Amino acid sequence: MTGSNAIRNESALARSAEAELPDLEAVDRLVTDMTKALLGQQRADGHWLFELEADATIPAEYIFLQHFIGRIETPAYQAVEPKIAKHLRAVQGRDGGWPLFHDGDMDLSASVKAYFALKLAGDDPDAAHMARARAAILARGGAAQSNVFTRIALALFGQVPWRAVPEMPVEIMLLPRWFPFHLSKVSYWSRTVIAPLLILMDLKPQAVNPLKVSIGELFVQPPERAQYPMNATGSPLGAIFAGIDRVLRMSDPLRPRAQRRKAINAAIDFVKERLNGEDGLGGIFPAMANAAMAFHALGYDWDEPNYRMTREAIDRLLIARDDDRVTCQPCLSPIWDTCLAAHALLEAGEPGDNDSFDRAFDWLLQREITEVRGDWAWRRPNAPSGGWPFQYQNAHYPDVDDTAVVVMAMDRAKSEASQGAVERAAEWIIAMQSKNGGWGSFDADNAFDYLNHIPFADHGALLDPPTADVSARCLSMLAQLGYGRDHTVVRRGLDYLLREQEPDGSWYGRWGVNYVYGTWSVLSALNACGEDLASAPVRRAVAWLESRQREDGGWGEDCATYWAARRDEAKTSTAAQTAWALLGLMAAGEVDSDAVRRGVAFLQRFPRDDVRWLDGHWTGTGFPRVFYLHYHGYSAYFPLMALARYRNLIRGNERRVTVGM
Repeated sequence: MTGSNAIRNESALARSAEAELPDLEAVDRLVTDMTKALLGQQRADGHWLFELEADATIPAEYIFLQHFIGRIETPAYQAVEPKIAKHLRAVQGRDGGWPLFHDGDMDLSASVKAYFALKLAGDDPDAAHMARARAAILARGGAAQSNVFTRIALALFGQVPWRAVPEMPVEIMLLPRWFPFHLSKVSYWSRTVIAPLLILMDLKPQAVNPLKVSIGELFVQPPERAQYPMNATGSPLGAIFAGIDRVLRMSDPLRPRAQRRKAINAAIDFVKERLNGEDGLGGIFPAMANAAMAFHALGYDWDEPNYRMTREAIDRLLIARDDDRVTCQPCLSPIWDTCLAAHALLEAGEPGDNDSFDRAFDWLLQREITEVRGDWAWRRPNAPSGGWPFQYQNAHYPDVDDTAVVVMAMDRAKSEASQGAVERAAEWIIAMQSKNGGWGSFDADNAFDYLNHIPFADHGALLDPPTADVSARCLSMLAQLGYGRDHTVVRRGLDYLLREQEPDGSWYGRWGVNYVYGTWSVLSALNACGEDLASAPVRRAVAWLESRQREDGGWGEDCATYWAARRDEAKTSTAAQTAWALLGLMAAGEVDSDAVRRGVAFLQRFPRDDVRWLDGHWTGTGFPRVFYLHYHGYSAYFPLMALARYRNLIRGNERRVTVGM
């Protein structure tokens, strides 16, 4: 026997021995403890809410907003700015820049924003952390090479000329729906960000910038002479759009002033209709911040109700850390946290008619969208209203994914009070199916791919096309409600999912990192829809999941896997991704497998606090390659769900999962 063979055999023996470690008594105790802890996190009115963390750009932009408006002398802001600056320093990377996710590589645009924010907050540019950041930024071409949104922020502060950003005429607001570019053709997050931004890009206001801070030191060439990228895709179509951008720029002086004023009024009307009360425009920070700056640029009084309400909605996103740091969340996730916590507790054996679920479902029913016909109706004018948003309130933008998971929890708990809402939501989700059989998150048939080549869309996330993970959740819901494989909607959805399977057997995860998330989602749906677990697609998916298991028994997948050249990258095992892999394997009938036993043993060993497995790495996706999320609740409810399901399947006679989560 060779040395390498001996090592492999010893490793195999170690894995086999480790696979025997999980025992039901130990799993029982852990499930009981974590169930109690999760119940303890429920709020008095019935919902759950965990922190939703983003990269340095969001807290940096919070500082930008205050210095743009110029009210930095208020006691409230004076108290919070040093704490946000402390947070920005704490998340600086070892390479001197700021990453898009924990332990990631430096991102140029995030680094420029973080550096500028710290300088606005009073950090000495000669301080060691600032010098390291500056060197890292210059080594990557300087601030001129930042993305479009960063260059717009710099233009508002007079750091770059307006020619550094693409032309986005405010008259976009007046275009007919058939035009190649219309707000109905982009995603909800894009349209809520774009509408107020068009006002800013037309008026070209300058930030108050009370301290007159400048970051000229971040440019390789003086900003007025620098060249700015306008064809991010490097494609022929991108070159054509870059040419159109030049034509629009030259024709800017010829645009009639009256038409511009009419378009500005249309943009502000669009914003006001969707202000969303204390939850803010679209429920997302970038849209809220743009709205606040637009109100300021239009000369609104400080206490004008819409302007004040927008600022207050932004301040609700601030969250304090125990170490005297403050950060700003990109949005809040109470509906998502509540329905997933409910699923974990139901799996753990909590009876569906207890007080905890009564309060949770009462709270959810109060937030069902039944009256407002949101932007989704542009594509589905005859569909009924229905569903739930991601945030506390967001009536114009119900979320297909959230809605499906809420419905599955209510149906699983046999909540009689929820029956009407369940039926309405199912009808809405059926109507939201796209032509290709899949579902997007907020819109139907939002797949105008050519728009991702316009200069403004260098982030590549302008659209909301159907994705495997969201589609899988919709199919799981329909199957749980009794829709059979022969139903047209289900059959088309299954055909879509099978077409989307990757050559290696996995499925892409749009809203979670990444192929583990997508594969778990689809395997759950295939199980719920009665797919033969011996079928080739299921077996290939199982083989892929087993091939991705790490030596410690867990699964981990890096946020960098959204880049094709790095699709297999993994730094460490995480509790959430291990839970997804286990749920996927159990949905495929692998509860007795060595891989599942090793994964359960990994979760048993993983360090925990009161309610969460202590997972530092990020597993949530906002926009692949651009914006990532750390759902602090993922390491609370997903591992609990996986362990409880393992216990239930091992103890029961039935080896097939009966729910689609």
